[in-house]
Amino acid sequence: MGEFIPFGSSAFYLIFILLIIARGMDFLSTWIATPNLVLEANPIARKIGWKIGIILNLVLCFAFSIWPLPAVVIITSSLLVAARNFQSAWLMRTLGEEPYRIWICDRIRETSVGLYLICLLAQTTLIASLGAALMVFSDLYLVPFAIGMGMITYAVTVVAYTLLSVWRIRRSPG
Repeated sequence: MGEFIPFGSSAFYLIFILLIIARGMDFLSTWIATPNLVLEANPIARKIGWKIGIILNLVLCFAFSIWPLPAVVIITSSLLVAARNFQSAWLMRTLGEEPYRIWICDRIRETSVGLYLICLLAQTTLIASLGAALMVFSDLYLVPFAIGMGMITYAVTVVAYTLLSVWRIRRSPG
């Protein structure tokens, strides 16, 4: 499963195109939701901005196009992130980045930490469970195994960035 594919082969170009589409959907969904990156959960992405982020992602897409396992993991997790972004992007864009940030911070402060964490962990555990099942029953076929790994990667990423955001919100003055 750790095999590489030849640079310039048709498989290389297919994976490269799929990576560009998946990362592009992540970028598009983020841009629709938070064009000024006010609501971006990833502090590194927020710091480097759009231009450097696009260049870095193009380089990473090109580099990972020779290695199918992480490429499919990246494609899967990127599409899941984009779907999550699109779910609330309309509200973020309608309210505006700063009013939405204030609104969501107020809701998080009003909610019990226990309830919030239970809901977060339930959501991400369900997604990770599906990913784990795909990995277990894949018979080590690359695509289903890597999709399962991508689902688990997505779930872990959501937990990490959400906990980071909640921690920042809870420790900041109202």
